[in-house]
Amino acid sequence: MIKHALIALLATFAISLTATAAIEIHEFDNLQQEQQFKNLSNTLRCPKCQNNTIGDSNAELAVDLRQKVYEMTKEGKSEQEIIDYMIARYGNFVTYNPPLTLATSILWVGPFAVVVFGFALIVLRSRKSKAKAVESNEDWDADKEARLKALLDEENDGDKK
Repeated sequence: MIKHALIALLATFAISLTATAAIEIHEFDNLQQEQQFKNLSNTLRCPKCQNNTIGDSNAELAVDLRQKVYEMTKEGKSEQEIIDYMIARYGNFVTYNPPLTLATSILWVGPFAVVVFGFALIVLRSRKSKAKAVESNEDWDADKEARLKALLDEENDGDKK
């Protein structure tokens, strides 16, 4: 009996732990601030989760970033000012559409450059092997042709015996 009561008590505590989850409530002065907050929450990437927006992530860092975005929005900062602040603090990774810089251009152009270089290497090597084949055909002269015919005739005569 006591065992059943203890199990029921532990189950009650385990279930009640999920009820302590915090729900963020943000109050804004106007609809424009609320819309800006929603846009930024869906635009900025969580540096910890890497593939979630700060609005989708429950990581502590995402919660802190949402709070900072909320505070800056309430202060009247524009979307670009908030994005610039986040980029200055966390780098271009924090945005899903990073600006075109030398580092990002290498990431975009690099694979194409490797493919073009590989294709050029294959073409050059195939041309080189064709040139060798043509060169080896030119080395074939009348003397070699006569020796080959003599060997073939000798071999054919051997079959007749």
